[in-house]
Amino acid sequence: MSFTIRNFHPSDMSMIYKICLLTGDSGKDATDLYSDPELLGHYYAAPYAIFEPELCFIVTNDGKPCGYILGTKDSDGFAENCEKKWFPELRNRYKLPDENDTSRDAAIIRKIHEGQLVKHEVKNYPAHLHIDLLPETQGQGMGRKLIEVFVNKLKEFNASALHLEVGKRNEGAIKFYEKVGFHEICEYEYSIAFGMKL
Repeated sequence: MSFTIRNFHPSDMSMIYKICLLTGDSGKDATDLYSDPELLGHYYAAPYAIFEPELCFIVTNDGKPCGYILGTKDSDGFAENCEKKWFPELRNRYKLPDENDTSRDAAIIRKIHEGQLVKHEVKNYPAHLHIDLLPETQGQGMGRKLIEVFVNKLKEFNASALHLEVGKRNEGAIKFYEKVGFHEICEYEYSIAFGMKL
């Protein structure tokens, strides 16, 4: 195995969608949980690569993408960008589900209709990120390296702090974030917000 980190290339987009789905159940494969395999990527991955490709990094194993880190230096600005240029087309494609629809697909479609909401508790941590690694990439030190690359890039943009949110069921990720220097900002019903001052 030979792992390398490189900048995002537009040809990576299909793998970004795939990795997002294969890690979409608190780090586990979510393929069987969604009827539409693109929904998770539409919300959690693709718009970052499109609007801020300079903050999207791919980890490869023998040249093949097997993980990524992506995000934004300005969560408010990113939310506005998505509202203008990303969500309108998706809302045309995915109508708001019936309120009795409790499927995973319906939950993500509702998020698409709500837009990117920046929670009050993380307002002092304006940048944010998503990181997803396929099982073959975990435990190889690549997560820590991706965080370093991402944080160094944020510093070039003079970002003051960043945050992320992780599901409480994803215990491995929680331990990882604490190890690489994040601290808990607040706890929600199903997730925890972590932050890092730069």
